[in-house]
Amino acid sequence: MFTKILIANRGEIACRIIKTARKMGIQTVAVFSEADRRALHVRLADQAVCIGPAPSSASYLVVDKIIDACRQTGAQAVHPGYGFLSENAEFSRRLEEAGIIFIGPKHDSIAAMGDKIASKKLALEAKVNTIPGFHEAIDTPEQAVRIAADIGYPVMIKASAGGGGKGLRVAFNDPEAHEGFGSCRHEAQNAFGDDRIFIEKYIEQPRHIEIQLIGDAFGNCVYLQERECSIQRRHQKVIEEAPSPFLDDALRQAMGEQAVALARAVNYQSAGTVEFIVGKDKRFYFLEMNTRLQVEHPVTEAITGIDLVEWMIRVAAGEKLPLTQNEIPLNGWALECRINAENPFRNFLPSAGRLTRYLPPAEINGVRVDTGVCEGGEISMHYDSLIAKVITHGATRDQAITQMRDALNAFVISGVSANIAFLAALMKHPRFQAGDIDTDFIAAEFPTGFSSEQLQHADPLLLAAVAAFARSRYIGRAVKTSGRLAGHDRKLENEWVVLMGEQRFPLTLIPIDGGYAVSHDGQTRELKSTWRLGEHLFHGSWHGEPVCLQVERMGIRYRVVHWGTQVDMMVMTASAARMLALMPNKPKPDLSKFLLSPMPGMLAEMALHPGQEVKTGEKLAVIEAMKMENILKADHDCTVAEVMAQQGDTLAVDQPIARFA
Repeated sequence: MFTKILIANRGEIACRIIKTARKMGIQTVAVFSEADRRALHVRLADQAVCIGPAPSSASYLVVDKIIDACRQTGAQAVHPGYGFLSENAEFSRRLEEAGIIFIGPKHDSIAAMGDKIASKKLALEAKVNTIPGFHEAIDTPEQAVRIAADIGYPVMIKASAGGGGKGLRVAFNDPEAHEGFGSCRHEAQNAFGDDRIFIEKYIEQPRHIEIQLIGDAFGNCVYLQERECSIQRRHQKVIEEAPSPFLDDALRQAMGEQAVALARAVNYQSAGTVEFIVGKDKRFYFLEMNTRLQVEHPVTEAITGIDLVEWMIRVAAGEKLPLTQNEIPLNGWALECRINAENPFRNFLPSAGRLTRYLPPAEINGVRVDTGVCEGGEISMHYDSLIAKVITHGATRDQAITQMRDALNAFVISGVSANIAFLAALMKHPRFQAGDIDTDFIAAEFPTGFSSEQLQHADPLLLAAVAAFARSRYIGRAVKTSGRLAGHDRKLENEWVVLMGEQRFPLTLIPIDGGYAVSHDGQTRELKSTWRLGEHLFHGSWHGEPVCLQVERMGIRYRVVHWGTQVDMMVMTASAARMLALMPNKPKPDLSKFLLSPMPGMLAEMALHPGQEVKTGEKLAVIEAMKMENILKADHDCTVAEVMAQQGDTLAVDQPIARFA
């Protein structure tokens, strides 16, 4: 067994690998860029080596720097995690030549399966079901349009070296195929250094189900059940679960056996995932093989009790798999939610900045949190948006969903926007709860995007009562302040008015043991809690039922978050509420003539110049953020009056890019 391994990655996966290595008594070496100098994975590792500036192309993707770090520290093996160099056959080969073990498959297996064009051909030879398509590299957008039309729309335009939703577009017509080819090619070159593109038929309303497998150097290969990854947005997974609510034992076995057959065809040694598209008729088609650990691997670990990272390390060290196929368990149900730094209320635009408050849920009662950040840490625009993963494991799917809703309620993040509200909305969606899902679920159920109006709380009185509870405690402390001027003493009221948007909640709060009796509209309920001023989590009971909410004082307002609903409320006396109603509303400034940056990022392309006539739908600019290209298009005809930013500029959110006449 190794005594020291280097982790060629960052963030939560680096921390995850360190956790298993420590359990096995193996020392760890972290590598980091200048942007990650104070990152959590650097602090957790036994040693750390700086490998360059912030851009991954100058640090995490430079093979020579990784090898040099191994030599400096005496690391015998390298675990690549996922992303970066994890599916780079040349990296695996170079390590082998340097006498360093790659904790992953052999380089020829990576080359065969990591190349999506070559893997399709191998799958056909191994008699694995495949999707119709053109599995050769395409050179021009015109050729892409011709091929797409021949296959028949809709089609998927995909980077051969792609993954994680990067270098992938769905086209429904010729113009989309033309534009999608260019975007995919540019994105693929930036992300993977490989701009080869191919096209295949897009199966509508499919499920995305993948088989986790692992093989060793002795010819043994087993599949560790399946994961359902159909809840996706822009082809990036949002929620994963294991097992799939769609598969039966026969289909699970058929898919597992095909996955193993494909792995055996390339003498696969390590953990890997074979991804399938599954139609309503339960026919399944090979999509691709990921020759690495997956982001969603914890749900498989939950239902099997197997530490996949440990098995990868043991296989790389020359050990045999400890279990046969018949011995692989399937216990209960697990869910994973990806907590991303993005604003769901602004079309999920990336959010970067400092985590001024970071409090993940407690890892008890089947809850697990994998993260690579801590309070005060930085979410950088240079890397992907993943903050953490919340995993729940219960006896049934319903139990796992309930646990996830409770865990999301208790996850506090401030300083950057996060998608927790959207995840909470998905958890209570009737179709999701019924398991009636496919890869078009989010597009179908949220066709105009996600908004706060879609988060109507089932019990708004609870939110108002918690805000009034917090206000009463705050005033109660103020009343006790000594040294006031005569005639300026404060009084703790029992009567309050909570303003929640257009709603008014007149409340009476009568102190009782452990809380208040809250009266509204002829009804009285008890709200009890040991909450103290300044605490973000409000644990207590409402009418005898346990509740967990987030509450924060923001000047004269109180922000309460529960089940994904976030409400800013004003709590005041009845007389103050009457006076407020007499105040005029200040109109918001008119920004309709400005093109604003919707996210922090780099202005990769500026397509405008002063005096230019712009038509609806035309490209205005391209902003790169968190390894993704975001194209800004005109929503109406206009004329450019002024260009206010230049290509290559680093932009802040809402920074003006151009002004229109």
